Amino acid sequence: MFRRFFGVLLIVFAVAMPMLAAEHSAAVFKKLQSLAGDWEGKDEHGMAVKTTFKNLASDTAVMETLSPSGMEEMITLYSIDRDGIALVHYCPTNNQPRMRVVPASDEVKELSFDFLGAGNLASPEAGHQHHLVLHFDDADHITETWTWHQNGKDLPMIFHLARKKS
Repeated sequence: MFRRFFGVLLIVFAVAMPMLAAEHSAAVFKKLQSLAGDWEGKDEHGMAVKTTFKNLASDTAVMETLSPSGMEEMITLYSIDRDGIALVHYCPTNNQPRMRVVPASDEVKELSFDFLGAGNLASPEAGHQHHLVLHFDDADHITETWTWHQNGKDLPMIFHLARKKS
């Protein structure tokens, strides 16, 4: 009797967990959508940076256009991916890293996207964006920490951004 109850409980848990995680990703994706608009700020060296978030495709994707000082602009597309949020980063280095995060709750202060692979990447050691931490400081301030990976070394690039008031 106990084994049967335990087996049923395991099945219920196995079915319920992905559904709860999918609910978290939908709630957190709404937080990403709320970033729509223009943002400006500085990097860790005090250089100007700006970005724009735009909701696309019937609100199924968020496009970010990031323009750090002295660099070509970069495009990142965010979308819900089953129980998580995925991104594809279109880099001026002509590769397209893919990353993903599975939110643990509806209320997150930070999303830590992990590298899954990349299109047009010559080798795993070729330079590419490898990690992104998107920190929600408050409704009008975010911090993005991108990690550039090349030849076994990681170099963080930190952008402190504030919502541009019209």
